[in-house]
Amino acid sequence: RFHLVRTKPSGKQDQWLLFKSHDDAASDVDIVDERPESALSGRTVEQVAEAPGRVWHSNRSKPKAPPQGDVIDLVKQLPVKVKFTNLDKLLYPEGFRKADLVAYYAAVSSRLMPHVADRPLTIVRYPEGRAGHSFFQKHANQSTPAAVKRVPVTEDGKTEQYLAIDDLDGLLALPQLGVLELHTWVAHDPERPDQFVFDLDPDESLPWDAVVQAALHMRDALAALELTSFVKTTGGKGLHVVLPITPKHDWDTHRAFAKGVSESLAKAHPKLYLTNMRKDLRKGKLFLDYLRNGRGATAIAPYSTRAREGATVATPLSWQELERGVNPKDFNIRTLMKRIDAPEDPWAAYARTKQSLGAKQRRAVGL
Repeated sequence: RFHLVRTKPSGKQDQWLLFKSHDDAASDVDIVDERPESALSGRTVEQVAEAPGRVWHSNRSKPKAPPQGDVIDLVKQLPVKVKFTNLDKLLYPEGFRKADLVAYYAAVSSRLMPHVADRPLTIVRYPEGRAGHSFFQKHANQSTPAAVKRVPVTEDGKTEQYLAIDDLDGLLALPQLGVLELHTWVAHDPERPDQFVFDLDPDESLPWDAVVQAALHMRDALAALELTSFVKTTGGKGLHVVLPITPKHDWDTHRAFAKGVSESLAKAHPKLYLTNMRKDLRKGKLFLDYLRNGRGATAIAPYSTRAREGATVATPLSWQELERGVNPKDFNIRTLMKRIDAPEDPWAAYARTKQSLGAKQRRAVGL
């Protein structure tokens, strides 16, 4: 427990003191004697005095990053059973190591896990980092850590053991394996889908505003059917409009509804959108990809990192935030740490949203 106290200012600016309470977590260590160096620069007051020209000024320089050993030491103290190795391995050319990735997922776990837990999972592994080779994995094998669950899924009459996670140990076992992307099914139960994902994939010539417009059009089309949707960046050039749904219908109905909604929107705006994935037809248009709503298809998970330049992250947004204007490249491993600290969760209402496909919704798309 801490106390933040404002003292009587000696000048125009307020002064603050931070006190640690004498609770069970308190320590008798004199931190000034034990660790006299600056947490920012790693230098003592005496070292600064010897080289005053190197003093950092906030109005002209960026602060130095904490010593690399600090994050590694913190990761080693995480209360998990995962055995971490090679924590200093560089996974992103931007400077992010395995320890940084583990720390990121530990920090965002409370927001990420409700959207990932117990869903069949496909991971993208980069054993030597983003600049090296990669491969997809959806089935468990002998080298899969025990912290990663096995989920039986029947395919063509044969039962396969898919990957899944349901706790922090499972989540943090993934970056240890060099996983840079987490993709999930739109279902917990392999036979009953519980969310729709509409992937808005723009032609390279289109500006970001065209993607935002498409998301708003999709939101309004679903709202006209009395369905509440949510939006997230993909960590790339597109957006996902996500619709939670009560798992009552089968995969054929699921895919048909997603196709019907997308085709209706493309018909209403034929100069803007299409549902045909052929590259030669997509020049200057945005592809409304409904194919992620089939059995076995996957979509990037909320808060998952991407193996992209800038270490971007698939980030849930509020509709108001999207309308005000965002840059998807601004959401990355570093900036998401601050975003998670904010009390507002843009998808706070997701778990509370209970809705299903009734007669009205089905008739609207010809089902």
